[in-house]
Amino acid sequence: MKLRGATLCLLAIAATRLLLAQEALDLATIWKIKDEGLNRSQVMDTLGTLTDVHGPRLTGSPNFKAAQLWAKGKLEEWGLVNVHLESYGPFGKGWSLEHLSAEMLQPAYSSLIAFPKSWTPGTAGSVTADAILAVIRSEDDLSRYRGKLKGMFVLTQRAREVRLATTAPARRYSDEDLKQLAQAPEPGARRNFPRGEAPSPQFQRKLNEFYLAEGVAALLEPSGGGGGGTLFVTSGARRSADAPPGPPQLVVAVEHYNRMVRILERGIAVQLRVDIQTRMLEEDVNAYNLVGDIPGTDREGEVVMLGAHFDSHHSGTGATDNAAGSAVVMEAVRILKAIGARPRRTIRVALWSGEEQGLLGSRAYVADHFASRPEPVSSQASESQVQASESQGQASESQGQAPGRQDRPETGNQIPGPLTLKPEYSKLSVYFNLDNGGGKIRGIYLQGNEEARPIYTAWLEPFRDMGMTTVSIRSTSGTDHVSFDRVGLPGFQFIQDPLDYSTRTHHSNMDVYDHVLRGDVMQASVIMASFVWQAALRDQKLPRKPLPREPMVTQPGP
Repeated sequence: MKLRGATLCLLAIAATRLLLAQEALDLATIWKIKDEGLNRSQVMDTLGTLTDVHGPRLTGSPNFKAAQLWAKGKLEEWGLVNVHLESYGPFGKGWSLEHLSAEMLQPAYSSLIAFPKSWTPGTAGSVTADAILAVIRSEDDLSRYRGKLKGMFVLTQRAREVRLATTAPARRYSDEDLKQLAQAPEPGARRNFPRGEAPSPQFQRKLNEFYLAEGVAALLEPSGGGGGGTLFVTSGARRSADAPPGPPQLVVAVEHYNRMVRILERGIAVQLRVDIQTRMLEEDVNAYNLVGDIPGTDREGEVVMLGAHFDSHHSGTGATDNAAGSAVVMEAVRILKAIGARPRRTIRVALWSGEEQGLLGSRAYVADHFASRPEPVSSQASESQVQASESQGQASESQGQAPGRQDRPETGNQIPGPLTLKPEYSKLSVYFNLDNGGGKIRGIYLQGNEEARPIYTAWLEPFRDMGMTTVSIRSTSGTDHVSFDRVGLPGFQFIQDPLDYSTRTHHSNMDVYDHVLRGDVMQASVIMASFVWQAALRDQKLPRKPLPREPMVTQPGP
């Protein structure tokens, strides 16, 4: 048995050496990348500016625009060229939160932890009124409450169970976790998508009209999750220019919400005072991606891309989702410029907007530059699907389900129809994405691209002692690499340690700077820079999966 074990070990070493021989590694440059990224890192300074200084970065908001201009200036300062804001749209109205206070006055005073949903209106100044529990799920419920809600704060759901945490909410992948992740998924296995309480879009429209006709002061609902003052808050209304008005909507910490429900169920009145001030921004209905280049040399016309979404939701400062990813890709190109790297292919960094509304920025960029599929017939329907997906996803994340987005419904990615190829389609080598929190990179998802396996297996060798060990054939979804993958381009997302991303920070008010670990984003930055460098140096572009058997149109160049 000992001899067999030694033989297997020797075979493994021989296989590794063969891979390294076949896939040449520029170890001298990788050493420089590690030296710059680990000894002179600026990634946490970048992260701090994006989060502490600029705060939440909801697409179209003043915070987002200010952060985007700052990032543009940094990329230019570091020596990137052709740094520009590239528009797409229409995105719709921007939205910002200007002021919020929420308090229970009776039967005893208490300050409430709460946040409004984005794109919902504010109250008409400070409003003091009674609260009522009115759970409306059917036409009969509408009849039951008609004429009873005027001027009241409506609690729209029953008390929600708080599941006390029995284990630490943050964790790293164990060797066994990574071993399982490296295995192909079980053939024929069905995904179990979470089911939320949200009514159908048709009934929701009728319900909003009912609330407006009744003249409610605001709608209140409990945050999903394990409590502890953590609120998971996303959007609550459409942002399109023709979107009908709706009532103010407030998400309340589940413990505070449950207390109000229990008091009301005792037959005791609850009086609240709420002041929500929001602003709709309609001057510019387009949105913008930030793009910049490190020019290539002998293969300048070919492109290697790296990116992350720059936008966030509004209750936290968008640190793990996704200032961490944005800071890492910015740091990666800073490192390459700092060491004087001269890539063969052009290296292009992209910081996407509109990811939280359905990968809008990356989808628009791919459609404009590489390839496009028909868009949904109704953008309004697509927007409603995104809102429903977000509502359902909050419940699964807060209940401690698997990190990342392997089991999340994908919005707008499987649209049938002909694929129209643009002239730049043949020029892209690969796109690398980072967007699953602030954890270390532990591997990479292949998205079913088996030909990329030996390449990435060789590329991760210099980082095994830093924790990157896994190449998984699996596909992960829900973020911007999908925009590339869905049109047959090599788009990849890295495997990251979950930490407390799914249990605490994703789309929550706790998504702040303090939940990002310095060492983790430093490690991720040098790996991102090295993978991008290897792709830009390689003789051949990265292999592509076969295109689907469907009609295709090739557009001629200019």
